[in-house]
Amino acid sequence: QWKYRLLLASMNLLAEGNLDAPIEGDLGVFNPMKTEIQKIQRGFKQAVEEEVKSERMKTELITNVSHDLKTPLTAIITYVDLLKKEENPQKRMEYLAVLERKSLRLKVLIEDLFEISKASSRNITLNYVDVDVVNLFKQVRLEHAEKFEKAGLDFRCTYPEERAIARLDSQKTYRIFENLLVNVAKYALPNTRVYVKVEKTEEEVILRIMNISATELSFNVDEITERFVRGDASRNTEGSGLGLAIAKSFTELQKGRFKIETEGDLFKAEAAFPCV
Repeated sequence: QWKYRLLLASMNLLAEGNLDAPIEGDLGVFNPMKTEIQKIQRGFKQAVEEEVKSERMKTELITNVSHDLKTPLTAIITYVDLLKKEENPQKRMEYLAVLERKSLRLKVLIEDLFEISKASSRNITLNYVDVDVVNLFKQVRLEHAEKFEKAGLDFRCTYPEERAIARLDSQKTYRIFENLLVNVAKYALPNTRVYVKVEKTEEEVILRIMNISATELSFNVDEITERFVRGDASRNTEGSGLGLAIAKSFTELQKGRFKIETEGDLFKAEAAFPCV
């Protein structure tokens, strides 16, 4: 009887939200239930920790986004005010150029926020077609060639001999590759090599990118794709900080997998897609 009461007390503590209360002692015939309750206890605890982590990330996202939206918005308000008072044509042109830059910056931030919001809610329509992953990657790289030349980045690419075809949404996949390459252009150590490898297995087409980072890689690799994070803590680069999060979301929406790893100053990104 007392063993049953001990079991009941443990269940009541669990029901009240006490996830750390130990279930001790020999419960005799109720021992199997004790094991199950401990499993439930661990499961609840993990779920709560994940939710707390998620809420913390959402809070950080809102805080950081608010900061980054406010910066160009404040500049726009300031320069509009200056423009109203300025009579010098040369100065007016300079102010207009600043206004254009800040407006485009604001546009990118808002678009990225919409993208990650839609991806998180799965509110995206995917248009699947047969995509040659190598050709699409080459196209994206060519369109950003000027950025890489400016940074003195030397690409060493290895592609499979056979065509690497995957059933993908070409626009979303283009955005994945673009975000990965823009990340390289922003954060790679100038005048270093960037290694790219596309590999085709029986089940997947895998894209791997490796580069040496210009700054110390001190971020949490598990969180870099989950929230508003940049490689530079000072937040002095352009962009929304959501590039890798969008890349991961778009990869997973297409039933692929996305992974970030660091080793010293080496940054590694991998995106894998199911083969046709």
